[in-house]
Amino acid sequence: MSGTAFPRLDSKVLADDGDVLRFCSTCAFSQACLSEGMDKSALMDLHVLVEHVGPLHAGEHVFREGDPFEAIAAVRAGTVKTYVVDRDGHEQVLGFHLPGEVIGLNAIDGDRYPCNAVALDTVMLCRFSFPKISVLAARLPGLQQHLFRLMSRDIGRASLLAGDYSADQRMAAFLIGLSQRLAARGFSPDRFQLTMARTDIANYLRLAPETVSRVLKRFQDDGLLQVDRRELELLDRKQLEALAASVLRH
Repeated sequence: MSGTAFPRLDSKVLADDGDVLRFCSTCAFSQACLSEGMDKSALMDLHVLVEHVGPLHAGEHVFREGDPFEAIAAVRAGTVKTYVVDRDGHEQVLGFHLPGEVIGLNAIDGDRYPCNAVALDTVMLCRFSFPKISVLAARLPGLQQHLFRLMSRDIGRASLLAGDYSADQRMAAFLIGLSQRLAARGFSPDRFQLTMARTDIANYLRLAPETVSRVLKRFQDDGLLQVDRRELELLDRKQLEALAASVLRH
């Protein structure tokens, strides 16, 4: 995928999209559309402005650092990891993007993507070129404000873990944050998959991989959660929220 950012989805696959309202249910821009009181016919008009990308499989890149900035994309299905590689060749995980969330926002200020974005599992995207975003914004006055909100949310997540927090606090904040983000899109807040590897979680939380494994095991031993490989269930949400509170309120 190194040659072209955002490879296009085969048109035969697009024929199975079905009901437009159902299709839009996980879109990061659905809130902006609904706040404008758009009906189904208006959504259909906007639907044709979207370019569909995928399926991308685990390890395939959506874009790479330095690629020309052409578009932002909403994750429709799957999980996308964003990361940079430092001068010494070490990877630094910037974030994990779930269904209904947007990638590429940090490239708006420049003409090239400042990081890499890679699929962690089977990923489907809705791609919005910047000219098309302008068309959408002309029809949806609230869209620009919604984009600013999405950008500030990304910045907030990036600074979330910059403080002097314990490993338990970081892990609890990560899990509660995931839970809240999934719940906002209609997924279960208490039972979900960790689609990212433990090493990626450790990198993102600025912890050693063995520390992540140790904290998860301790949480499980204390009855806070149940882990079965990548399947995770939150059992004592109140306790996890209490641990996460000092991190999440900043």
